[in-house]
Amino acid sequence: MFPLTPLESEAILLSLRVAFWSMLVSLPLAISVAWLLAHTRFPGHTLVNGLVHLPLVLPPVVIGYLLLLLLGRNGPMGAWLYDWFGVTVAFTWRGAAVASAVMAFPLMVRAIRLSLESVDVKLEAAARTLGAPPAWVFVTVSLPLMLPGILTGAMLAFARGFGEFGATITFVSNIPGETRTLPVALYGMTQVPGGEGGALRLMILSIVIAMLALFASELLARRVRARLVGQGDA
Repeated sequence: MFPLTPLESEAILLSLRVAFWSMLVSLPLAISVAWLLAHTRFPGHTLVNGLVHLPLVLPPVVIGYLLLLLLGRNGPMGAWLYDWFGVTVAFTWRGAAVASAVMAFPLMVRAIRLSLESVDVKLEAAARTLGAPPAWVFVTVSLPLMLPGILTGAMLAFARGFGEFGATITFVSNIPGETRTLPVALYGMTQVPGGEGGALRLMILSIVIAMLALFASELLARRVRARLVGQGDA
């Protein structure tokens, strides 16, 4: 399409890496939280629901600063990870993945929860009546029916993580080759004379990649729904 400089290619590959791992690692937790919010009522349900969706309403810089306080080298969780496992999160690509996962988590939970709430409870009840344990009911009945929501949530989280800026630059800064993702690199190019060309290229590529992710999500969700409908008719 157009030539990219090594720094631009590096930023794109790093963004893809961060978005992929943030989506993959947070997916099991998102499924669990979505199921918990959709199928159970417990003291503090509203509070948990509010905490899950808090990244949607808080400025990303606030989330990034909270992560820095918690996961920084001197933070309670960051110090524990470093002392026991020798793992540093802040100012690394792992920290960028954590920031992206936190910001994208509400979108993933919301999509999966809506899919769960649309599952016919009579099917789950029928499986339990036949003697299936709860875990088996979830794996064989609930999970396949909520698969379109999982795919949609995963792709939305990938696209959100790919474009994350505020929490990332606050938590992990702008380190070339380590934390300089595509949005961070684009912002940096707009701050220096003569960087408009690179910024324009990265802007176009970010739009293309995000749209491809959303189209892939919709296509996969439609195919899964069609297969489920076909199985139901059979």
